[in-house]
Amino acid sequence: MRIGVLGAGVISKQYLENLTRFPDVGVALVADLDTSRARDRAEAFGVPAWGTSADLLTSDVELVVNLTVPAAHHDTTVAALRAGKHVWLEKPLATNVADARDLVAVAKACGREVGCAPDTVLGAPAQAALRLLADGAAGTPSWGYAHFATEGPQGWHPDPEFLFSPGGGPLLDVGPYYLTMLAHAFGPVARVYAAAATAQQTRTIGAGPRAGTVFPVTAATTLFTTLHFESGATAQATFSFDSGSPHIVLEFTGSDGTIVCADPNRFVGDVVVRSAHGAEPVVTSFPEAAATRGIGVVEMVRAIEAGHRPRANADVAAHLVEVMAAALASVERGLPVDVDSTFEPVEPLPEGWDPFAR
Repeated sequence: MRIGVLGAGVISKQYLENLTRFPDVGVALVADLDTSRARDRAEAFGVPAWGTSADLLTSDVELVVNLTVPAAHHDTTVAALRAGKHVWLEKPLATNVADARDLVAVAKACGREVGCAPDTVLGAPAQAALRLLADGAAGTPSWGYAHFATEGPQGWHPDPEFLFSPGGGPLLDVGPYYLTMLAHAFGPVARVYAAAATAQQTRTIGAGPRAGTVFPVTAATTLFTTLHFESGATAQATFSFDSGSPHIVLEFTGSDGTIVCADPNRFVGDVVVRSAHGAEPVVTSFPEAAATRGIGVVEMVRAIEAGHRPRANADVAAHLVEVMAAALASVERGLPVDVDSTFEPVEPLPEGWDPFAR
């Protein structure tokens, strides 16, 4: 399938490194507001054409990989859909629930698919854990546990203020990786209860030309959430930029044991099955990843060509936008908040799925 990349910023490099190697897709054009930047990216990766978003929309590409900033996701995606293109988006699908729902509706009206990152959920460790859960390795699934805690990105990010402002914070920045895994494991969320905390009122930039700059923190930097799923399962998820003791956990527990997942923000790691009945743990290691960002585009293309929905589809992504909005609303109200949207359960990829297979 012929694809075009919209947005030639930092993340486009990682996408193009992979997309130009996958046999299912051919990158035909790179577009950006800054056409010189689009040209540089195209020339670096052997892409034959570059130009503006208008050039992309009038071209013969069939799928647009939208790497624009989140605030532009809605309008650029709607334009691509109405131009007859399928769209893959970097996370988040949209910055608010209304825009997320509108993208789902426009895609349906146009007869086109929208897929959305994170595609780490399609990586080998994540899919191995989801297959084990589906195959009953933990028995009947009952609950999940997610915990992301670090001291925050101010130590390494040269311009971190947006991550500590409204629209930022650990829930919106890192939460999608964990929430996507939980949704693929347990299905749609029915209700959310959340609380929040902020440990420090200011942060200091630790890297880059602005190192030493102190800036105010205006968003919650720790979110505690309890998720109730339509399936009857429950999960507890914590996301924090406040911890001096960094640790990452994602687990699925059932009647016969627990599946310990790899870091859901990576394409490598160990998956461990721990029995509730005394058996020795079973460890499966994934030390290397042949491909990273962009495998969701390949899965999407194969799904479209086979006539079924992509696994990282817009219904799931829009649902998670609503889940995160519900968590923030719960913090404000001090009450549980219902989630109105839903999606069809997502089956794991078959074992041995390979983005490089012809």
